[in-house]
Amino acid sequence: QVQLVESGGGSVQAGGSLRLSCAASGDTYSSNCIGWFRQAPGKEREGVATIYTGDSSTYYGDAAKGRFTISQDNAKNTVYLQMNSLKPEDTAMYYCAAGGGNGRACRLRHGRTGGFGYWGQGTQVTVSS
Repeated sequence: QVQLVESGGGSVQAGGSLRLSCAASGDTYSSNCIGWFRQAPGKEREGVATIYTGDSSTYYGDAAKGRFTISQDNAKNTVYLQMNSLKPEDTAMYYCAAGGGNGRACRLRHGRTGGFGYWGQGTQVTVSS
């Protein structure tokens, strides 16, 4: 079992920044692939970024490239999503999710909600123009 707790969401103006945190506890083998997803009202959940904590390999969705950075702090079992140059269209509930396996499995999981077995409760990000 893996427990995930997101934090760091809030309201910012366009152009601002936020850093989201995803604290993981429980079975670390089942949580070495961490993905960030987001879901806006009326839209499907989409993959934002993924990290394989075994070697820090990272993968990004198109909306995140160049603006968002996913990183890890192994000592704290926490994965971060640094979001810069935020836009109103980034407004959504942000979720982190966890899966296990090796680096190749993590790369294949990127962006696929069905590839992750554990989910946090989400943290709201609102960007105003």
